[in-house]
Amino acid sequence: SSPLSTYIRFFANHSSRTIIMSASNDNVRRRSPRLLHKQTNSMDLSRFAYNVPTSPSSSVAVTAAAARRMKTTTTILSATQQQKDVDDGKLDKGNAPQTPSSSSRRKRSKNAADDDAAPSTPKKKRSPTPRKSTTTKIEPGSLKPPKGWQSIYTLVEELRADRTAPVDSDGAEALPQKDRGEPVYRFQVLIALMLSSQTKDAVVGDAMRKLQKHGLDVENIRATSPEVLNGLIYSVGFRNNKTKYIKDAAEIIATKYNGDIPPTADELMTLAGVGPKMAYIVESIAFNTTSGIGVDTHMHRMFNQLKWVNSTTPEKTRMQLEGWLPRERWGEINYLWVGLGQEVQQQKEKILKKAIQCSRPKEAIGLLKRLGMDCRKEAKKFDLVDELAACVMSKSDRVMSDIDGAGPIVEPKNNDNPK
Repeated sequence: SSPLSTYIRFFANHSSRTIIMSASNDNVRRRSPRLLHKQTNSMDLSRFAYNVPTSPSSSVAVTAAAARRMKTTTTILSATQQQKDVDDGKLDKGNAPQTPSSSSRRKRSKNAADDDAAPSTPKKKRSPTPRKSTTTKIEPGSLKPPKGWQSIYTLVEELRADRTAPVDSDGAEALPQKDRGEPVYRFQVLIALMLSSQTKDAVVGDAMRKLQKHGLDVENIRATSPEVLNGLIYSVGFRNNKTKYIKDAAEIIATKYNGDIPPTADELMTLAGVGPKMAYIVESIAFNTTSGIGVDTHMHRMFNQLKWVNSTTPEKTRMQLEGWLPRERWGEINYLWVGLGQEVQQQKEKILKKAIQCSRPKEAIGLLKRLGMDCRKEAKKFDLVDELAACVMSKSDRVMSDIDGAGPIVEPKNNDNPK
């Protein structure tokens, strides 16, 4: 007989003695039947038997498990004996009873005769239901503008009038070479924005200057090996992906667009590595046309802080912003607010001084506070406490008590009890 049938017979014939469990600390552990067979004559099985559980809490589980195993063992043994009879010629294969599976027993209906008589029809596969988009398209001009947005916007224009943020010197508008012709200039605008993803503008500026020294035009990039190109942009983030994207873009531009970049944002987005933000900014800078707003992480963060939008991604911020912002401001809003965000995060002393010296210092300080800047802390750090106090002080010599939620910056003047 086969090892399987030997094991089954042994398992069934000694079920009362060898199908036992070791119940210790209410945790049931199965023991090997072969090991138990050797130990049967020398050990006390009473405390391990199913009908004598060691603890009340395990009695129900042990008894139910024993019943299930005995039922399964009987079914397997019966099927094995039937197969043995078929092999020995004692039973025809066609006449051998079939052991129903658990799934077939569950599917059997109450009226078995009707089910057997009815012809079976194949069940049709259900086609997957396409997932509906949760993003609702917002038409430009369909949303109500937030209260007081124009006052804040003009204040930002004043704070950014000097154009000294990193984006003003190392951004996609400043870096390209205008003296090499329009097609080359537009191609360099595209490359600068492709390099800018997850990379600071100063690093992009260094990489762009290396590429320009090497020769940054479509034909030269096509002739440049990926290894050399990767070395030229080594400092930027995700350089391996960007190397492939730039090579692919140069090939498509040369073969499909006659050496010039695609003229619309939709066509630009067909290039690998170019998303909506890049496409709209390239379109605005290179072609002086605007079909959408390029929103980056700085803008997404600041517009949510100002409650101008209520969104979870830059793309949703773009859609909501286009819903109420006048179209004539779509082209300028990116460099204006990206520069402000860079100064708030990277050049705190400079933006604080500009806020103190502007025409509306109280509003400017309040704006910086709303954008997450701790004005009092930065004023102490850069020795601007007196200037900050003066710009928020009223004519009656009262100090604004909560510039940043930490109390007054200076004590009010008191001639009777000077401090």
